Amino acid sequence: MNAQVIELSHATPGRLALLGTGTVGTAFVVRYQALQARGLVLPPFRWLANSRAVLACDGAPERPLHEIQRAPRLAAAAAPWKQADSLHAGDVVVDATASESVAAEHAGWLARGVHVVTANKLGLGAQQQRAAQIAANCADSGARYGDSATVGAGLPLLSSLRALVEGGDRIHRIEGVLSGSLAWLFHRYDGSQPFSVAVREALAAGFTEPDPRLDLCGEDVRRKLLILARACGLAVDDGQVNIDSLVPAALAALPPEQALAQLAQLDEAVQQRWRRAHMAGQVLRFIGSVQPGAARVGLQSLAADHPLASGAGTDNRVAIHSDRYRDQPLLIQGPGAGADVTAAALLDDVLRIARNGRTGRR
Repeated sequence: MNAQVIELSHATPGRLALLGTGTVGTAFVVRYQALQARGLVLPPFRWLANSRAVLACDGAPERPLHEIQRAPRLAAAAAPWKQADSLHAGDVVVDATASESVAAEHAGWLARGVHVVTANKLGLGAQQQRAAQIAANCADSGARYGDSATVGAGLPLLSSLRALVEGGDRIHRIEGVLSGSLAWLFHRYDGSQPFSVAVREALAAGFTEPDPRLDLCGEDVRRKLLILARACGLAVDDGQVNIDSLVPAALAALPPEQALAQLAQLDEAVQQRWRRAHMAGQVLRFIGSVQPGAARVGLQSLAADHPLASGAGTDNRVAIHSDRYRDQPLLIQGPGAGADVTAAALLDDVLRIARNGRTGRR
């Protein structure tokens, strides 16, 4: 392929545009084709794009996906999809990136009546102003914002919170293991090997971001807390989250390639904390908690029978405290990481939008 941008022909509204062709984007295409083979009606693809190129897609998306993944890398950061942004009201943009520049476009697409389905937390999990604009534009245009994949990889967290609030319940506090990668790490780590070995295993399995420091620093959990808080009306600004990062300052300052080679800087502090917890008969879990005006992210020692100490693998486990669940919190648990479950959550939102469109609902 010798062109960065390929001319796109006009297409009728109600088509998909996929941004991001990495592990999640690839899993999305694979699941899309599997659902089509089962007879489910899905919007046809309009185009696929990544930071290298954008390709029109008039049929099955598999071949364009393989072509765009082989496109040459660009010398500088680029957004070639902007040059082909021929989206119409009723189309659906699927954001399978973690890109700030893509998230910055969400509100604009919604204002034009273009639905947005996203795994990108930088829409509702960043500045309050952006989150408010997304909500306002949805209300004005009738476009829908599918965010199930942003927290819990499709677990019914956001839908449950919204249903409780719509039913008149008041949410007092949300706390939980919100990172599938950190859940996996602290279920696996038993002090018998360096923590950095487990981090490399999680990276190889696709449980962490390509730069695992984004998980280990707590930033991913911070964004998820803000999304949860905004879903149920808890007043927390993006600057009010107190984060206890696992990443030492020296490691945080390194470029990504050097940081991957220096992950052993994590080992001593985590081992000491694990030893203290183990001696007390407790376990380590990376917890996020939010309540009106305050939020906290960090590693905690929990009793083995604590509600948030259970689970296995990449399980997220979240406790919702509210008027209705005052004495005993509502617990939601399930897999919280992995390209397949994230792609499934994205497609669930696409299907909901498509079905609502066919029935005339918003």
